[in-house]
Amino acid sequence: MSKLKILYAGSPIASAIVLRNLIEESKKADFEIVGVLTNPPASRGRHKELIPTEVAQCAEKNGIQVFFFDHLKEEARNALAPLGADLMICFDYGKIFGPKFLALFPLGGINLHPSMLPKYRGCTPVPAAILNGDESLGISVQKLALKTDEGDILARAQVPLSGDETTQSLMDGDGKTSVVTSEGTKLLIHLLRAVKNDGGSFALPEAEPQSGESSYTPFIKKDDGVIDWNKDAAEIDRQIRAYTPWPLSSTECNGTKLLILKGFVSDKKSDKAPGTVLPYQKSTGIEIACGNGTVYVATELQWQAKKAMDYKSFMNGARNFIDSVLG
Repeated sequence: MSKLKILYAGSPIASAIVLRNLIEESKKADFEIVGVLTNPPASRGRHKELIPTEVAQCAEKNGIQVFFFDHLKEEARNALAPLGADLMICFDYGKIFGPKFLALFPLGGINLHPSMLPKYRGCTPVPAAILNGDESLGISVQKLALKTDEGDILARAQVPLSGDETTQSLMDGDGKTSVVTSEGTKLLIHLLRAVKNDGGSFALPEAEPQSGESSYTPFIKKDDGVIDWNKDAAEIDRQIRAYTPWPLSSTECNGTKLLILKGFVSDKKSDKAPGTVLPYQKSTGIEIACGNGTVYVATELQWQAKKAMDYKSFMNGARNFIDSVLG
């Protein structure tokens, strides 16, 4: 009996973790990854060396052919057609698939999306969930449609959030597993096991149309990370966690950019102007006055072009920091 042939599309760390999991599962299952579609190598570091995406690196380690194109037009279709893939699985690839491209795959394409669709359609669903203070994170597997994230739902799961997660911890975790990659892999494997095989003719399980109120997430810009200390400390905390690892959250101190990397909301109150650095608490962190009399406690900080430091190390070299006003 023939195996289900899959083209995998993705680029960053989280997508590479899912790819690795699927490769391991394929060794004992009736499917195989016949090729990987990813973004072109990008220049990184001081020497601008071209580095393949994490998905490309994972594929190459496992002897899987890698493809990348600037545009998914005729050249791409002609290169991928000989693979004979029955299905495309996509997770965080970043390009739009047109009708001619999707027609390459008899079963079409499916997409792993970290939200309870139709909530948080678009490219930044995990930061959106953190920014909004959601108590849970949805994960959906949808059929790829021509309109962004409007495909029918094949599978979904929901995981609770404790309120201290970052986008990085939910998506990338420790580089080996995370909430999204673990739950997403489970959904995909369960779905692939449910694919019907009638003498080499495959069929996906029945999908359900999306229902409920839809919402869309925007592209995140670098300036979105600038902290407005007039906001409530809880809102600032959500921002810092949502924008980790990018674009990170920053403020200014006497004309120098300062990143606030980690911290927590204090139960204390302050009558100081928002952004004022309060008397130093060695046992907890650096307290900063916020809007509505609330207080945020910074525990990890980083001056521009310097290394990140815990609050105690930071204070050892930060003269006149107490009573300064950030912003």
